[in-house]
Parts: sequence; C-alpha cells; structure tokens
Amino acid sequence: MPGPGKETAQLDLFRALPGEMAIRDAQDLMAYPFFSLAKSRRIVPIDFCSGPVTVRVEGTRAHGIATIWDADILIWAASQIVEACDAGLRPSRRVRATPHEILRFIGRGTSRRDYQRLKAALDRLQSTTVATSIREATGRRLHRFSWISEWQECADAQGRPLGVELILADWFFAGVLDEALVLTIDPAYFKLTGGIERWLYRLVRKHGGRQPEGWRFDFPYLHCKSGSLARPSDFACDLRALVARQSLPGYVLSIERKPGFPETLVFRPVPRMTR
Repeated sequence: MPGPGKETAQLDLFRALPGEMAIRDAQDLMAYPFFSLAKSRRIVPIDFCSGPVTVRVEGTRAHGIATIWDADILIWAASQIVEACDAGLRPSRRVRATPHEILRFIGRGTSRRDYQRLKAALDRLQSTTVATSIREATGRRLHRFSWISEWQECADAQGRPLGVELILADWFFAGVLDEALVLTIDPAYFKLTGGIERWLYRLVRKHGGRQPEGWRFDFPYLHCKSGSLARPSDFACDLRALVARQSLPGYVLSIERKPGFPETLVFRPVPRMTR
C-alpha cells in the first residue's frame, strides 16, 4: 500500500461516528447540476450558467462523471461532519470508516458486489473535476476541485483491513461546516431509484422547504438546471411520470398548464396531520 500523501500527513484523522444519525445534505449540491443522472457512464461535461453562478463538471473516459448515486457518499460525509460538530467534536476532511458503515448508512447491501460498487463510486468522486463560482465573492473566479482528493484502503501491520480513508474537498467541507448550508433529508431518499427522481427530490427539498404554498418551476428551466442529456420532450415525460407516481417523500407534485406557456411543476409539502 502506498505511503500517505502530503495532504494526508497534514490533516488530522477523523474516525467516522457509529450509530444512527440524521441524514444531512449540502444545499449547494441540492440546488445545482453537479452529478450525472444516468447510470451509464457519462463523458459529456455538465455546463450550467445562471447569472453569477457557473458550474462545469468533467469526468475521465475511464470513470465518467460522478453520479447522483455516488453523491450518497457525500451525504454520508456531510451527516458525519454535522453530527461531530453537534457533539462538540472536531471533524476533519480526512475521514476513515469501514465500507460496511458507509453502505448501511446509505441503504445499500453489504455483499462483495456492493463493496466493489462503493470503490467504483469513490474512484468517480476522485476523478470528477468541478469548476464553480458558487460561494466565490465576486462570482467571477472559479474554485476547482475533485469531490475526493484522494482515498485508500487501509490495513494494520498484520494486514488486517481497517477500512477506507478519504480526503474530502475543502470546498465541500467548508460548505458543510456552515450550518446554514446544510439541510436534513428524508431517509426514504435512499430508496428512490431514478436519477431524475433523486435530483428532483433534492431540488424540491432545497427550494420548497416547508412553505405552505410550495414552489414552482417551468419544465424548460428544470431541464436546464438538471444538467440532463435527455431530450426536453423525454425529460418532460419523466416529470409527468413522477407526478403520476407521487414518489417524492414529504411532497405532493402537480402540473399547471396555461395556454401559451410551458408546463409548470408545482410542489407542496404534504399537509401535517392535526389532532
């Protein structure tokens, strides 16, 4: 096993906390197209620009762009960081955990195949590069990073496995440390199987919150904000199917149609039961 890199040697090691904890997601990752929504390998870059916000995501031919399922690892990491802060502990970008701990948290199996998929996800998170103006003061400079700067499988002197160790991007870590930039999400999110379905839940949770009147976006804007490679007509069909299924936990979806205007997706929080 190769020795620790320069960055590894400079960072304190944070051992992932055991037990149940609230599931947290980073709002910036929920609001913008940072991940591929397809299960097949995506090489085509994601480009998004709206006002001062610029996002460009690129992947390698070997691994492709990190997917929205790979982002579950970042949700696990965000949850660990916030939980540590709440407990008065000092988290670090350098985190160690067992594959079993990560997989159980994100609702996956723990078979050998699941472990291999976890490693592939870590590879994509490391090889994907992001350039964004988000949280840059002027909106003109771009912060460039990979979600994970490095990762490795660890073992003790006798060769017994100690888990995996990864170093999170400073941009991601700083955003999670800022409590205003983190939201709690429903555990049922991990059971959502479709890429657009998962992306839409995160967008709805970010924008809709608990506003009684909900929120609305027209279909063309949603297509642009998703970063999806699907044709607008196919994307619209997927949105209509999601409205028919009503599968987003905590929200009710509907579609508004007005002559001469694009279809609009409306989402409202599920009314709370009162006694």
